[in-house]
Parts: sequence; C-alpha cells; structure tokens
Amino acid sequence: MSAPAGIPGGVASPPGGPRAAWVWGIGVAVYLVAVIFRTSLGVAGLDAAERFDVNASALATFSILQLLVYAGMQIPVGLLVDRFGSRRVLVLGALLFTAGQLGFALAPSYGTALVARILLGCGDALTFISVLRLGSYWFPPRRGPLIGQVAAFFGMAGNLVSTVVLSRLLDDLGWTATFAGSAVAGVVVLVLALLFLKDRPDGARPLPSHGPRGHPRPRVRVRRLIAGAWAEPGTRLGMWIHFTSQFPAMVFMLLWGMPFLVEAQGLTRESAGSLLTLVVLVSMVVGLVYGQIIARHHAARLPLALGTVAVTAVTWAAVLLHPGDRAPMWLLVTLCAVLGAGGPASLIGFDFARPANPPERQGTASGIVNLGGFTASMITLLAVGLLLDATGGAYRIAFASVFALEALGLTQILRLRGRATRLERERLVASRVEAVHVPA
Repeated sequence: MSAPAGIPGGVASPPGGPRAAWVWGIGVAVYLVAVIFRTSLGVAGLDAAERFDVNASALATFSILQLLVYAGMQIPVGLLVDRFGSRRVLVLGALLFTAGQLGFALAPSYGTALVARILLGCGDALTFISVLRLGSYWFPPRRGPLIGQVAAFFGMAGNLVSTVVLSRLLDDLGWTATFAGSAVAGVVVLVLALLFLKDRPDGARPLPSHGPRGHPRPRVRVRRLIAGAWAEPGTRLGMWIHFTSQFPAMVFMLLWGMPFLVEAQGLTRESAGSLLTLVVLVSMVVGLVYGQIIARHHAARLPLALGTVAVTAVTWAAVLLHPGDRAPMWLLVTLCAVLGAGGPASLIGFDFARPANPPERQGTASGIVNLGGFTASMITLLAVGLLLDATGGAYRIAFASVFALEALGLTQILRLRGRATRLERERLVASRVEAVHVPA
C-alpha cells in the first residue's frame, strides 16, 4: 500500500521524539531569524523615512519589493524543496537573508537599501515551506496541523523580537549598529543548519522527485507538478484562505501599524509598540489553540478561517468608522487582538492543500498556498501608501482597501469549499477501504 497523500513516501508514520524535535527545531530557528529580519522594518518605518528622506509611497516600496520577491518565489521554492530537500534550501536562505540584513544596515542610499531588502526577501522566501516539508518527514501525519502552527508560533516569536528588542536597540544604538548586530543571528543559524540539519530520519527513502534525472525532462516535470497542484481544489482553497486571512495583520505589522497608531491615533511610540506586541502575543496563543482544535476536529478548519475573516472585517470597520478623529484605546486593543488571529487562520490553508496532494508535490502545493497571503499583503501595502499620498495622510480612506481584498478572497473561498471538502472526503474513504483490503 502506498503512503496516503500528504505523507512522504518511505515512512508511513515518522516517529517524532527528541531527535525529530532537535532537527526540526534547527529549521524553525532559521525561520525565526528570517521573520526577525523580515519584520524589522515594521518598527523602523519612521526611522527609515527619515534616514532615506522618502515619502509614504517610497517607504512602502521597501516592503512591497520584499514581498514581491517573496511571493514570486513561492512556487519555485516549492519545486526546489521537492527536488533538493529542506537542508540545502534552508542553508541558501540563511546565506541570503543574512547578507540582506547586513546590507540594509550599511546601505548609504535608498536604492542600495532597496537592493538589500530584495536580497533579504529572497532568503526569507526559502524558509517556511522548507520547515513545513521538514516537519512532514520527522513527525507523524496527525501532527501536521499542530506542527505548522508551532512553526508559526516561533515565527511570531521572531516578530516579537523585532517589536520589543529591535525597537529599543534602535533608540539606544542607532540604525547601523542595530541592523548589523542582528545579522549575527543569521550567521549562527547558518552554522547550525550546516552542522546538524538533516532532511529525513534514517531509513526514509529520498524525496520522490529525487529519482533519475531526465525522465521526464526537468521542464516537463516542473510543469506537471505545478499543473497538478493547481488542479486540486484543495490547493486553491488553501491559497484563498491564506490570501484572505493573513494580509490584514501582515500589512499592520510589516509597515503601516506603527505610523497609523502614532500619526493617526496620537499614541506614543511606546504605546504603539505595546499594541504591536499584543498582536504578536495573541497570534502565538491563538496559533497553538487553532492547531489543537484542528488536530482533534478536522471539520473545524473552515469555520475557524471564515470566523476569523468575519471578525477582522467587523473590527476594522468599527475602528475606521468610529466618530471623531481617534478611536478609543479599548477599540485599538480589540483591533490588535483580532489581528493576532489572522496569521494562525492563514495556516489553515496548508491543512487543505496537504491532503489534496501526493508527496512528490507537497512543496509545490505549499508554495501556491503561501503565495496567497503575501500577494494580498503586497497589493495592500502599495494601496495604502498610494492612498496616503493621494489624500494627504487620510488613514481611514487608505485602510479601507482592506475590505476590497477580503471580499475577493471570501468570494473565492465560498466558491471552492464544497468541491474541495467533497474530494477530500472521497479520498479519505478510498484510503480506508484500501487499507482494509491490504494483507497484513
């Protein structure tokens, strides 16, 4: 009997345990540092505008280009992970994002800083899908939803480091020392990955796509992997869940949250930093809760995702439509708490793509899913920047762009949910019937 879809071939049920936690933990450490570097601009946006003397649109370009590279690389990264394994891809990612962070620290001009952020985005793009693939080899399939949420938990810990630690270091040490010093963390995880990271447990067969080269030809194989993953309704449903759930918090944390809270809501940088920290803390807690719920109640996936999207839209509307120039603190706290659920909800998309695809295209399918949220974030970052410049800093109008993308994503989720869940149910029944008829 072949391994069920979503389970790497050769190890029907990976053992987990301390060895798995150690190896997978190194991969997670690489991802954590990538998130620190990715989100470091979120607390340095005002400093960057002053350092490089740029307006809102130009400031948004930093994050837009970074996310453009990240989003554009997701499918190629999935193919690379399927072809070469997690270790090589994570090592390359650590090299690139460390170089990008160091370059950002030393950049003498706006153009040079843009190049550094692009390089950082390239390295960052290589991490999360690699960590998901690594977890599928080292832990049992039933742990998949929880493993994904735990990886995201540590990613949010990286966000917390940016929000709490880097923001203080910027005040105390300045731009160059803060960003150059943080690049040391990239060197540390690079060494750990080189020395200790391993793609799969002893005795597991190589990745299915590691077979003889040239049969089929590489280009044909790549097209088949992408087409096969995209043809699955579960992959597309996962992408739209990721698209709709992730971007409100990503846009807030990556760039526009601090300026919105300080310039539009009149908070001090310390108070705004505390609210950004709340987003991260809530995300860490909600991620673990969602992971446990989905691991035990598979049918809860879609209600959790749709509920999170609905509550996010209602809360944003309450903030933007509140009478007066500024929303009350309790409403801003509520907004940040609700935004914290967006990241964990977006990971539910992977839980739809995983059972819909066979082992040889797990990375490719994950890349398609991960493309969703970062594409939405990129579009919204640009829209907010352009609207701020066009309206003279009207944050209420600028953030209204959030609703347009949420409406688009919600429409696609509702369109795909029936077919995706029906196919998944049919495959589950078929695999159980097959298991019954396989001789012991």
